[in-house]
Amino acid sequence: MGHLITVATCSLNQWALDFQGNLQRIIESIKKAKLAGSKLRVGPELEICGYGCLDHFLEDDTILHSWECLSEIIEHPDSQDILLDVGMPVKHKLLIRPKLSLANDGNYYEMRYFTPWKGVRVVEEHYLPRSITKIMGQKTAPIGDALISTLDSALGCETCEELFTPQAPHIAMGLDGCEIYTNSSGSHHELRKLNTRVELIVSATLKSGGIYLYANQQGCDGDRLYYDGCALIVANGTVLAQGSQFSLNDVEVITATIDLEEVRSYREHKSRAMQTRDQPKYERIEVEMSLSSEVDEIDLLLHPSPSRPVVYNTPEEEIAYGPACYLFDYLRRS
Repeated sequence: MGHLITVATCSLNQWALDFQGNLQRIIESIKKAKLAGSKLRVGPELEICGYGCLDHFLEDDTILHSWECLSEIIEHPDSQDILLDVGMPVKHKLLIRPKLSLANDGNYYEMRYFTPWKGVRVVEEHYLPRSITKIMGQKTAPIGDALISTLDSALGCETCEELFTPQAPHIAMGLDGCEIYTNSSGSHHELRKLNTRVELIVSATLKSGGIYLYANQQGCDGDRLYYDGCALIVANGTVLAQGSQFSLNDVEVITATIDLEEVRSYREHKSRAMQTRDQPKYERIEVEMSLSSEVDEIDLLLHPSPSRPVVYNTPEEEIAYGPACYLFDYLRRS
């Protein structure tokens, strides 16, 4: 089995409650990820229904239509042979990974609509709606804080706010052997906030090693905020791919090819091994698929993506681009 993997993350201009339009943009991002040879695609937080649904999160129809869209994603031919990280609200397809830490300050009031998951490494069974059971032939799916194990790696999820917390989930996940972290975010634009995001993601993989895929909403999805996109792929403290911060495109996908052996060799130091020894274990959800190619299928032209410098706008450029992009999206939705 090979050890080069190609992964994809994206920024999508999703609209609150525009289920059909959101679905089309999700499918388009999956197509672009597969065309680039990716076996893993990560999308923004709550991408199926949109982040800014406000009190519509309290309506059962929002959840029902989200499940209906997920059914269409599962059945779509472009969704086969690729691992998908998709965000939507659920009440209590592989693993439903709930958010542990909710954003509830400043512009965020997630605890008005949601309840944080009750504990680290806690996993239960979630009874699936009939539309999913009909397609998948399974009545339940695990919900909780777990890792996904493929045939060649291990994947863990953290969501938006969790990256900013003192005890971010990626720390414990990395010590339990997780090599790939995904983050589905709905992070709005603030002056110089991108610098903080990049520093946190780079720091996460610089200390623990691993691959970090950051996806973000972009545009104005119907609320007061503007989301500035800028998807990122970082490995072992090095930025490999960066999306644009202010974009008028509805779908933007970035990819990178990474050598898993570089992650494993990066982690070979004694202090980490001793902390790993004492680390409580996560439940593993087994997946019968590989992110890398079989040895006899290896593309000799495939090579790891080189590092690249991070592109930052000046404060003056952010002040110019941010309001202009917000007003453009607001006009389209009026």
